[in-house]
Amino acid sequence: MTTDAKQQTRILVQAAAAVCEDKKGEDTRILELDPVDAGLSDFFLVTSATNDRQAIAIADEIEHKLKKEYGVIPNSVEGRRQGQWILLDYVDFVVHVFLTERRAFYDIERLRKSARPLTPAEFDAELKTALAAKTLAARSKKAAAVKVKPVSAKAMPAAAKATPKPKKTAARPATAAKKKAAAPAKHAAKKTASVAKKIVAKKGAGKKIPAKKAVSKKGIGKKS
Repeated sequence: MTTDAKQQTRILVQAAAAVCEDKKGEDTRILELDPVDAGLSDFFLVTSATNDRQAIAIADEIEHKLKKEYGVIPNSVEGRRQGQWILLDYVDFVVHVFLTERRAFYDIERLRKSARPLTPAEFDAELKTALAAKTLAARSKKAAAVKVKPVSAKAMPAAAKATPKPKKTAARPATAAKKKAAAPAKHAAKKTASVAKKIVAKKGAGKKIPAKKAVSKKGIGKKS
């Protein structure tokens, strides 16, 4: 039997044991059979009733609950009519509901000395621990698989595939900056040259014309 199948069997046994407790079954015990007896069954659930009506009620409720909640029915049922020793055979586990005196007479626990006896509370604690360990192992396995799983190029989103292009900064060329910096000085130099030219022109306006040029001017128009 696989680990999962055995845990499922444990869940069914615990559900049946809970019915025994609810129906006031006495001295309820779960016998975990030795692997040597694994061909017979994995677990025996044994409980006692004070009268045949109680024994039948316990057996009926176990059968009803396992069928309703888990979809499981016994392979065979024996002794229900008499109500002194009712046996529900679920193959992987067997339920024995005895009248108190009949249980003492057959002493089934003594016949299975190699079996490990557990109370319903002890069995429930072991079951919860096993289920918690299974859940933790499954989560760890899942986390490890997610961690090492390679991401293919196809699985990558388009945004991740595209290489982002650097944004262009709106910076002015160095020549433009130089021209802007040199503009005031050039304007000042041009203005200075213009003023100097005007001054020179004013000074030249009051100068006398040389005599040679004056004679030439006077001689213009004379008859020879």
